[in-house]
Amino acid sequence: MRKANAKDRILTTAGQLFNERGYSEVGINEIIKTAETAKASFYQHFASKEALCEAWLDAIHDRSEKGRENILASSGDPCEKIANYFKTLEDYLVESNFRGCPFSNTATVTGESCCGIRKRVEDHKVSIREFFQTLVAQFVASKERAHEIGDRLFIIYSGAGSETQNVREMWPIQTARRAAVEICQAERKTKE
Repeated sequence: MRKANAKDRILTTAGQLFNERGYSEVGINEIIKTAETAKASFYQHFASKEALCEAWLDAIHDRSEKGRENILASSGDPCEKIANYFKTLEDYLVESNFRGCPFSNTATVTGESCCGIRKRVEDHKVSIREFFQTLVAQFVASKERAHEIGDRLFIIYSGAGSETQNVREMWPIQTARRAAVEICQAERKTKE
């Protein structure tokens, strides 16, 4: 079987290592060795470890964004879509052995000097926030109220992901999903 090209091997290897141990705990030499590539190949494709991390975060964001776009474009009840989005996070947390959000994990170990990484983290979080606002707008007439409820759901979602990672148990995300459904149902009732 043919090996993937050097750039893809580096990106895949870095992603696995960053996800397993964190951005700050992985060095360029380890990535090069594990990816079975030359140092010159690394620098041909990535100017630095930071640039590699930016590419990794971009790839994750693009996949996530596509998923959110598909959810928004699909038919179905917006409250069920919200509940399912929380369930997707639950599944991810189990699958990743409670590693949590790669963006949040990376943000905690990078300083203000890592402007490109920080920008990607902020853009990703804004995208999720806007996703919730857009979904809520499908059943709440007021744009201001949709933003307010969407923001609440975003905070619940983010906090649940962090706490599930911290305690390594599923109850925070499961509780958050139930809370999100209750918020959506209550908001619908006030409209009736």
